[in-house]
Amino acid sequence: MNLTRAEARERAALIAVDSYEVSLDLTRGDKVFGSTTAVSFSAKPGSSTFIDAVTHTVHSVTLNGRELDPAEVSDGIRIQLPDLAVENELLVVADAPYMNTGEGLHRFVDPVDNEVYLYTQFEVPDSRRMFAVFEQPDLKASFTFTVTAPSHWDIISNSPTPAPVETIPGEDGTARSVWEFAPTPRLSSYVTALIAGPYQSVRSEVTSADGKVTPLGVFARKSLMQYLDAENIFELTRQGFEFFEAQFGCPYPFEKYDQLFVPEFNAGAMENAGAVTILEGYVFRSKVTDAQVERRAITVLHELAHMWFGDLVTMRWWNDLWLNESFAEYMSHLAAVENTKFDAAWTTFASVEKSWAYRQDQLPTTHPIFAEINDLQDVEVNFDGITYAKGASVLRQLVAWVGPEEFMAGVREYFRKHSWQNTELSDLMIELEKASGRDLDHWGRLWLETAGVNTLKPELTVGEDGTISSFAILQSAPDAQPTIRPHRLAVGFYNLDDAGKLERVHREELDVDGERTPVPALAGLAQPDLILLNDDDLAYAKVRLDPKSLATATAHLKDFSRSLPRTLVWGSAWDAARDGETPARGYVELILANIAEESDSSVILVQLRQLATTLNFYVAAEHKEATATAAADRLWELASRVPAGSDAQLQFVKSYALLARSSAQLDTVTGLLEGTVELKGLTVDQDLRWELLTSLVVGGRAGQPEIDAELAHDNTATGQNAAALAKAAIPTAEAKAAAWESIVVKGELSNALQGSAVAGFTRVLDTSLLEPYAEKYFDAVPGIVKNRTHALAQQIVVGLYPAQLTTQATVDRTDEFLAALPEDSAALRRMMLENRDGVARALRARAADV
Repeated sequence: MNLTRAEARERAALIAVDSYEVSLDLTRGDKVFGSTTAVSFSAKPGSSTFIDAVTHTVHSVTLNGRELDPAEVSDGIRIQLPDLAVENELLVVADAPYMNTGEGLHRFVDPVDNEVYLYTQFEVPDSRRMFAVFEQPDLKASFTFTVTAPSHWDIISNSPTPAPVETIPGEDGTARSVWEFAPTPRLSSYVTALIAGPYQSVRSEVTSADGKVTPLGVFARKSLMQYLDAENIFELTRQGFEFFEAQFGCPYPFEKYDQLFVPEFNAGAMENAGAVTILEGYVFRSKVTDAQVERRAITVLHELAHMWFGDLVTMRWWNDLWLNESFAEYMSHLAAVENTKFDAAWTTFASVEKSWAYRQDQLPTTHPIFAEINDLQDVEVNFDGITYAKGASVLRQLVAWVGPEEFMAGVREYFRKHSWQNTELSDLMIELEKASGRDLDHWGRLWLETAGVNTLKPELTVGEDGTISSFAILQSAPDAQPTIRPHRLAVGFYNLDDAGKLERVHREELDVDGERTPVPALAGLAQPDLILLNDDDLAYAKVRLDPKSLATATAHLKDFSRSLPRTLVWGSAWDAARDGETPARGYVELILANIAEESDSSVILVQLRQLATTLNFYVAAEHKEATATAAADRLWELASRVPAGSDAQLQFVKSYALLARSSAQLDTVTGLLEGTVELKGLTVDQDLRWELLTSLVVGGRAGQPEIDAELAHDNTATGQNAAALAKAAIPTAEAKAAAWESIVVKGELSNALQGSAVAGFTRVLDTSLLEPYAEKYFDAVPGIVKNRTHALAQQIVVGLYPAQLTTQATVDRTDEFLAALPEDSAALRRMMLENRDGVARALRARAADV
């Protein structure tokens, strides 16, 4: 199933692809579909190559009128193509399997009405699961899709949906129709798409700056349409069109723009050209946090940015995946701040994206942003915090380095020169250098070709009168990644005003380079209550506070008048706790003492997640139970104290249910679920009911009968996933054995149900329930990786790792496993190294929690 970069280069040197004509028959039952592919391509005469095709059965292969024996040329993954001509016509007739893994052509049956829904997910290498294709991004072509499907379905692809033509009924008498789509522009195969089923839609349009009117569509399953807020999606889309067309100097490049919420999706969304697929969890059927609403907005803008950067101009090979994703991530936050109501998105970026990046960049598997991608296995594990979050953080630093106007001028020229083509990083850097006048070669080597995160701390001397006599910024790097980098950043001075608020009283922006950078402009100023390096979060670096600033932050974290500097201090405290520099219980107290005053929903969400991580892994073992119990009690107090019906109240209740363990706490959860305990302003809707019920299951207060009863009231896709999680969370040896059998041994669950079951299996108050599975895990993992698709294997390798058995024995057993791994196990080795690091870090943090 692999493809090496060397093979891709060799194939690209031999052939150029003109077009594909793909005919699909989706009426052949629930296991396979018919896939017929006609490919027109040129080649070096007399050469040989292969086309990718993951098939159930290959019926025929015809190359330039010559029949090739499928038994000889096809192995179910590739089809060999010998003795090519200058111009070639290939016809492959095959059956391909439907998937339930979120890869290829995924098939889902809605439990509400038993309707079938299909969608494709092709990135990285899975268009070959639907049709025969030269599966690499630099072999662009035009694609023409013809689809036979049940007549009551809607069929959506990259080109506008044509009027269906009724054809003869299927063998079961079902009415069938044929949809013949117009050819696409030249695209990479991974951004082609097919979405099919009785999807319902809402329609609108947007007018571009050049007067072009683009049709818009928002789609979802029939059973979800009552919850679809299409107007919100349309509003964000129009705001994105307006912003991106102005910034990029280029109108939207495709004929229409559809956004489709699809079931059992592995990622947040996918940038299929003109037919974006989005996780249907973003169709909100219950009250959600403001953080989730903002995340949906960022996702919508992220995918829209890809229509230019990714689809119109596409990377030549997957080593530039980081640039593809980082650019969309940076531009989505910029658009949100400058052209939507989500004007605090940089706070979210600092809290969510950058914390992810810092965490990933301190793993033993960290890698340069510009990573060497030798094959498809490399890229599949590179959808990580470096590729997305660090890359976007460094792009933001690059914008500060060259200047915002200069950056966009370079981007506009890049689109002008390279539309519909494939590019490499150097193509963009050339335009940025021209626009800014800065030499970016040295900057690029330090930032893009080396790994690791720097730490910045202030060095100052203060006179008896409180005046700063000297100020410098010290920069350090870890021994394993010793690179010292240039940073464009700001230093902020904050004082407490008469109202007790921390307000910025001075800002100094400068270039930092080397291990020590003097800042003479700050000499002569009065020492403020708090000094914040990297104010406004322009740079990518961990920040430490001087003693006076740390004391001010600890006492007055909630008193910052703006959310972004407060978030940066939150981040500094988290770094110190994770690194074992400060006691974990001190960090727990910092959160609980300040979080009720936090105004940003995403920051609350992140802090509560980090609270749970700290309680589970970083608090010393002898204090874990008491600290977690006390933390849950404090959260209930906060939920009762914050404004009724507020976002904070909802988040505190959810976190309380996650942590509840004492008899009194479980009594409260029972009361909330049954309605005997009420919290003013809190609506216990269906999704919250599942969270409360699962809390009771984990605590031993409920079991399979209660789960079955709740599912009878909510027999939906969401309900089934929630029930799978709750069932796997039942705290008995028998329930854990049944969950293990279902996940690991049988392996028949869909991606979504398996993910839920994995989450439930590991959700325990008593970790002794997991002890029998530690050795079973290490025994099972090699076979899982060999026999499951990447998406399903990763869920198990990461999700079932015995991290909650936080002991040196777990580290040692992981080391033994790693030592025995064959050399060709790069993806598994990386996942296991990251698993190991989590436990090793937890042990260090626990040792520091004194």
